[in-house]
Order: sequence, then C-alpha cells, then structure tokens
Amino acid sequence: MKPLIGISCCVKPFGIFATPNHAASDSYIRVVLGPVDGIPVLLPAAGEALVPEILPRLDGLILTGSRSNVCPDYYEGPPHAEGTPEDKARDATTLPLIRAAIAAGLPLLAICRGFQELNVALGGSLDQRVQDLPGRIDHSTPSDQRFARVRVAKAHNVRLLPGSFLAELGGATDIPVNSLHNQGIARIAPRLTAEGWAPDGTIEAVRVKDASGFAYGIQWHPEYDWETDALSRALFERFGAAATAWAARRSMPQAAE
Repeated sequence: MKPLIGISCCVKPFGIFATPNHAASDSYIRVVLGPVDGIPVLLPAAGEALVPEILPRLDGLILTGSRSNVCPDYYEGPPHAEGTPEDKARDATTLPLIRAAIAAGLPLLAICRGFQELNVALGGSLDQRVQDLPGRIDHSTPSDQRFARVRVAKAHNVRLLPGSFLAELGGATDIPVNSLHNQGIARIAPRLTAEGWAPDGTIEAVRVKDASGFAYGIQWHPEYDWETDALSRALFERFGAAATAWAARRSMPQAAE
C-alpha cells in the first residue's frame, strides 16, 4: 500500500472575489506521485485542531515552499516590512504540526518556507531579508518564477557537512542549488544541526538531531528539478522509502486485528 503524504497548504485568494482557497503547488503533487511513490494528501491551513485528527493517518509530511513569510510574532522578530506577504492560518497549522510529527517520528521533509517553519517551530529565529544583510548574497534572485528555467537554474553552491546524509546521498560535499527565498535562519533551533551552508554562511540544510526517523530541512527547491537532478530525485526517493516503511508499520496492527 502506497504511503499517504501530507502536503502543507497556503491560504491564497482566488477568482474575481478573491475567495480564500487552500492550495499547494502542482510540483509537490507530481513529486509525491513520482519519486516519492505515494498518495498526496493536501492539508488545509485549518489551525491546530487539525493536527491530532490528521497526523495518525499520515505516513509522511512535506512542508512546502511559499511566497508568504512566517509571521515574526512566532520568533519575537520585528514586524515585517509593509507589503510582505504573511499567512497566519498556515503558521497556526504547520508549527504545531511539525512539533507533533517529530514527536511521533513521522518522516518529515521541510522545503524553503517549510525549512524556515521547522526552525521556528523548534525555537529558532529568522532573518527576514537575507539580501539586505552585510556580506550576504541575494538569495531571492531570480525572482521571476514564470519561466521553468528560472526555477531550476543553479544560483549558488552549498557546502555540505562531510559524512552528512545529503553528502552521502549525492556523493559530494559541494553541490549546486537553485535559490528562491528572502528569509533564512538567524538563530538555529536547539534541536537542529546545520549540515549545509551557502557561500555567504547562510544555513541551507538541517537535520533534527533528536528525531527518531527521517527529519530533514533544505532551503532550496528540489521539487522543481527532480526529473533532471540526480540528488533531488534521490532525496525524494529516500523520503519515500521512509514513508513506505512507516506505512507498513502503521498497517501491521490493523492486519493483526
């Protein structure tokens, strides 16, 4: 039986009346149906009450990227600059969902905004505009994502910790990645360990060091290029294998009955 993979949704206006919709990019659906080899389950940004109801039914969790930024109230940061998109409904859902998923040992893969949520959920803080900080590169460029080649273009390299999961998976300690974010980790959460860095020192990959299962976060977007990038595909395949193993264990008590 294929694993059920939860995919975090954002609340976005839709149509001429700007009706709130719960949505996730098609790229996450395709990657779950592809190398993850699972069944995608869209998780609405419905608040903390959703967590205990849905978590026991999932076999894996993908925390998606988004144009919105984590509300600074959650990490005691300064208010966002005017016009910065936020999604408080998503924050209210994903932050407790992350903590519960890690406590349960559920396989978890956090991408871009999800990477930032993972850090905040476990007690870390964020830099709101990395490109404005002295000595840092512009991680948000190119910002125009209408063209597929822009989304998959390699913007900079990431130096990986030797012996880390990603270094072993890719067979290298220096890998090229795309880059489409403004926020980044400022103070890393106590339960996270950094395993990848951009040339300017920005943390790009983390592991939940006390997790009982697969629990990793990355700042870039492997869901855009898994069809052409071997490391991106391998990452999703390993996540899928962890979710499949979780699904097999979850079904065992039911089979015994």
